[in-house]
Amino acid sequence: MNRLLEILICLLLGLLALPFFVIACVVVFLSIGRPLMFSQIRAGRQGRNFRLYKLRSMKETRAADGSLHPDADRQTRATAIIRRLRLDEIPQLVLILQNKMALVGPRPLLPETIEDFGPAGQYRCSVRPGLTGWAQVSGNTNLSNSEKLSLDLWYVAHRSLALDLQILGETVGAALHNEPRRDDRIEAARKWMDSNGSLAQDMQEMNA
Repeated sequence: MNRLLEILICLLLGLLALPFFVIACVVVFLSIGRPLMFSQIRAGRQGRNFRLYKLRSMKETRAADGSLHPDADRQTRATAIIRRLRLDEIPQLVLILQNKMALVGPRPLLPETIEDFGPAGQYRCSVRPGLTGWAQVSGNTNLSNSEKLSLDLWYVAHRSLALDLQILGETVGAALHNEPRRDDRIEAARKWMDSNGSLAQDMQEMNA
């Protein structure tokens, strides 16, 4: 996507999202208290790490052994809605304006996760990570990690303005309709992976 177009869309989304973000901040404060924001180091383009910010949607509750409780147990009903509607991602619009993220691209992952992907991770990081992506409109939480990676790699190879606009449009529907799984897209991504031997081998080693 052209950088100027991306900035204009980002600014427009920021203006439209501002009232919802303020409401979401109030909901988080009343539901789980402070801090309102969560931050974590994620892998960016070409392996350049950056600090990602999200509106906090989970409590820091831990089991007796010190491990965090499952995500579902740490959310309130209100923050679960915020997470499903992706209102917690609104702060990342600032990172898009800073050119650390893109509107569309593979979601930013932890650096160690990218390292575990090997060459597939390097290829995935050849573009800026996105606010939303092909995996997010093809099933998202209903996908396995290997399916998400296949879809992300397919996107990197086939990215275009038309595809980016399609993903932006479908993101709204995915948030409102429980992220329907798109098996046709998963199969297309797998076939593309099979035609790219080195990446397919990396995927097999990752799943071994």
